[in-house]
Amino acid sequence: MAKKILVADDNPGIRKALRGILEAQEDYDLCAEAENGEEAIALSIKHSPDPIILDLEMPVTSGIDAAREIKQALPSVPIIHFTQYGDIMTGPAPMKLPVDRVVPKSNGGSLIGHIRSLISA
Repeated sequence: MAKKILVADDNPGIRKALRGILEAQEDYDLCAEAENGEEAIALSIKHSPDPIILDLEMPVTSGIDAAREIKQALPSVPIIHFTQYGDIMTGPAPMKLPVDRVVPKSNGGSLIGHIRSLISA
């Protein structure tokens, strides 16, 4: 059975690219797409995806706040922050994020590997 993945990013081009990457994988199904953090929370609760790919900065509710709410409702669902701010975990004042992994958008080619490692963990 294919694993369900939710993608949340306010950039339609990024969502389209992620959709293409995921559709090329026979063992993954894109169950929903959100364009802001509030939609990501609601769709996560509705679909119970296997992992969630969540942008850090989104309108209405930020990716950080959305991740906190999602983790409260679905604590076992892995969340990947897929962000242009990939250095936030290594900067001078690293943030404590409510996510399982941070993947820089500049390293998008590694995303499927990160998804696989979190789902099989």
